[in-house]
Amino acid sequence: VQLQASGGGLVQAGESLRLSCSGSGVALEGWGIGWFRQAPGRERELVASISTGGRTSSEDSVKGRLTIFRDNAKNTVYLQMDSLKPEDTAVYSCAARYGASGTYYYPNHYDYYGQGTLVTVSS
Repeated sequence: VQLQASGGGLVQAGESLRLSCSGSGVALEGWGIGWFRQAPGRERELVASISTGGRTSSEDSVKGRLTIFRDNAKNTVYLQMDSLKPEDTAVYSCAARYGASGTYYYPNHYDYYGQGTLVTVSS
């Protein structure tokens, strides 16, 4: 199982990005997916997750700005990031937990991790 996060970059505050988490060797529709981020000097934190049934959850500071959704035909889970703020600057990575029907908040709750993609938001 391999996960690949992509789509990061440098943007200005208020702009948007869409991150992608693609899977190889696995059909992601059978897995709960979490998007985590880690800023310099900070702990890794869950920003959004989606269960196998499509239930989504997001961290309070990103509600209304970051949206997670699936495209099973493309075997990809996306994180749409709107109205970006400088405090959103971090390395974003996706993680998978098999058969997850709920929200799992901690990195050690997941079975696989992909390499991260850097998001930098300038003020």
